[in-house]
Amino acid sequence: MKPEILVMAASPSASVMAQLEQHFVCHHVWQVAPEARAAFIAGVGPNVRGVATTGMAGIGAALAAQLPRLEIVAVNGIGVDAVDFAALRPRGIRVTNTPGVLTDDVADLAVALLLAAARRIPSLDRYVRAGQWQAGMPVKPARALRGKVAGIYGFGRIGQAVAARLAAFGLQLRYWQPNVKKGVTVPRAASLLDLARDSDYLVVCAPGGAATRATVDAAVLEALGPEGTLVNIARGSLVDEPALADALADGRLGAAALDVFADEPSVPAALIALPNVVLTPHVGSLTVETRHAMGQLVVDNLLAHFGGEPLLTPVA
Repeated sequence: MKPEILVMAASPSASVMAQLEQHFVCHHVWQVAPEARAAFIAGVGPNVRGVATTGMAGIGAALAAQLPRLEIVAVNGIGVDAVDFAALRPRGIRVTNTPGVLTDDVADLAVALLLAAARRIPSLDRYVRAGQWQAGMPVKPARALRGKVAGIYGFGRIGQAVAARLAAFGLQLRYWQPNVKKGVTVPRAASLLDLARDSDYLVVCAPGGAATRATVDAAVLEALGPEGTLVNIARGSLVDEPALADALADGRLGAAALDVFADEPSVPAALIALPNVVLTPHVGSLTVETRHAMGQLVVDNLLAHFGGEPLLTPVA
């Protein structure tokens, strides 16, 4: 008999969705109106043995408590900060995620955002569309990347992939994270504050969660300075957004390029209003190829668990 699972969100890959239907009895929470979801989960919850969720949705203690037979939570994404491990660990519930397969696309977007902010591409696009070029309006020159310093906060797979790409642009590299990364040639700063102070561009690649919440605070932004640029492709929770908006508005920070926000999909109006901010809607991994690969890992981890095989990407 097929195991029953909750599917919290749809994959854009038709193949992934077909495989889920083939191998499992799927209860698609995402298809149910928000006001009806509590009753829906209460009805199917007693027989659910697995949850396919996303990094942003995760699973909380309240939902886990409604699933007495739950064995595995398969997260479609790297981040597991929205997973309540305190509720799952005592029950021996396994957790998987999808690292590795999205590294390149997220790193590509980080570099694209850095370039967009550094060369002011969105504002130049508006300049052309508004007819200002034809009108002979002056254009302020941007600064070259060559010789500048890119500091990378969080030097895991994605941080290192960002560093490799930025090296090709002639940037000097630094990183900081609490533990020393062995086997790398990029120098480690003494602290996040020192990293910001020494950097022209600060690229946030660290994991979310309580340990990193608002670590990019007013002091870090002040250290990055009026010529500095913040790029965040990690989690919005790492940045003190009110402090960021204030620093950008006051000219104490030069620019920001953000793919993630603290309360998605809500973006602070103060950031939207600023001309020196580039905004994208959390799309670092949103390519056809990567979203299929992520969804495939979710399917493969679920199949491995219910088939008694080792998990491909265990978190817990």
